[in-house]
Amino acid sequence: MAAKGAPKQDMNLFRLMEAYDTDSECRAALEELRWPEGATCPKCESKKISRISTRQQFDCDSCGYQFSVLAGTIFHDSKLPLPKWFMAIYLMCESRKGISANQMKRTLDVSYKTAWYLCHRIRAAMAGVDREPLTGVVEVDETFVGGKAKFMHKTDRARRVHGRGGIDKTMVLGAIQRGGDVHFRVEQRRSREVLHQFVSEHVADGAEAIYTDEHSGYDGIADGDTFHETVNHGAEEWVRGAVHTNTVEGVWSLFKRSIVGSYHQLSAKHLDAYLGEFEFRFNNRENPYLFRDTLTRLLRSENLEYRELVGRQVR
Repeated sequence: MAAKGAPKQDMNLFRLMEAYDTDSECRAALEELRWPEGATCPKCESKKISRISTRQQFDCDSCGYQFSVLAGTIFHDSKLPLPKWFMAIYLMCESRKGISANQMKRTLDVSYKTAWYLCHRIRAAMAGVDREPLTGVVEVDETFVGGKAKFMHKTDRARRVHGRGGIDKTMVLGAIQRGGDVHFRVEQRRSREVLHQFVSEHVADGAEAIYTDEHSGYDGIADGDTFHETVNHGAEEWVRGAVHTNTVEGVWSLFKRSIVGSYHQLSAKHLDAYLGEFEFRFNNRENPYLFRDTLTRLLRSENLEYRELVGRQVR
């Protein structure tokens, strides 16, 4: 059941299975999204096109190039049937806390490798979104993901050296506009330089206010257009009037529940990808056409090669 006040989604599981259970139906939907005004040759951009119905292809009358709706898209070299692609996209859009590769494997009846690669290709398309600077009231905070809480029982010096998250944890910075979008970034250090750069890149110059905790690295982020207020978590101050970071902390809680409940564990080198997926889904939480828009992103995205994916280095 949808949450109270949530927008009615354009797609549901019954509609998906009814409308896109064949390759031809999926291709027709992709054609409409890719070429809403009619097919265009990807080689010479001519609109003088003939359809080769027996081969589900097109023939360019201008240059003679033959192509399909899948040509030059992320679907082109995939051996996975299009209905399974559509189901995977729907599941990743609909799952508020994400869906694991193991669950995708069971649902689509594919190998784990296929499911894992499929999820990451969809994630890559979701993450490639142009961001607008955050405005209004913005909350900024950081959290630590993964690893073990080493050194937490040891000396104050160890805590200062390794941070509150321990040496195996990865730091994530987050900024959220109240009632709006959230932006994430994986970083190595919680220094003044890193925090100021993150705020500068993700918060609009004319934002009304920035609320953070008492960490000294945030000192000096205020300017003539934007004031900065803090809450002192160390003194157990969580809210002071409108000043708090509860919104961004709620986002951290939701993301960490997805790790525990869906993914169980994340590799540090793929953390950016999972954050990108979560950010995209969160920022489209009121978009009733999320499934359609995600399909469109996949049509416009470059393919992510498997060897590139497994060869990524930890930031």
